[in-house]
Amino acid sequence: MKIIAENRKAYHDYFIEETIECGIVLAGSEVKSARNAKVNLKDSYVAIKNGEVYLINANISTYDKTNTFTLDPTRTRKLLLHSSEIAKLERKVKEKGFTLVPTKAYFNKQLLKIEVGVAKGKQLFDKKRDKMKKDNERETERELKDVFRK
Repeated sequence: MKIIAENRKAYHDYFIEETIECGIVLAGSEVKSARNAKVNLKDSYVAIKNGEVYLINANISTYDKTNTFTLDPTRTRKLLLHSSEIAKLERKVKEKGFTLVPTKAYFNKQLLKIEVGVAKGKQLFDKKRDKMKKDNERETERELKDVFRK
């Protein structure tokens, strides 16, 4: 499994309750661009419309060596899921405060996969608490490292 892009902002802004792996419909030049790791999921989100799941605002840059068939890098792309999985996600999203965000893009064997997380938004105090927790963990790691060096 080769990770192409990771949406770290999603982990900062949301509590990720669960994740699900999706396929994605791409054109040939987009796959080549993804193999060169030119994918950005930072400001993207996932929406369910008419029983289908779409990845919106994800940036897959145009392939350098393409001369005629160029697509919009931030176009809406369809995600591939079973209907039972779509129904399950739709029920979750209808609950108050839940949304769908892409967390990772990676190649599983030869296929590009998108990991979609069912997420709940964090409040400002949650973000501060997480930052303090990370800082404390870093500090204890440093102290342990210094103790074992001596």
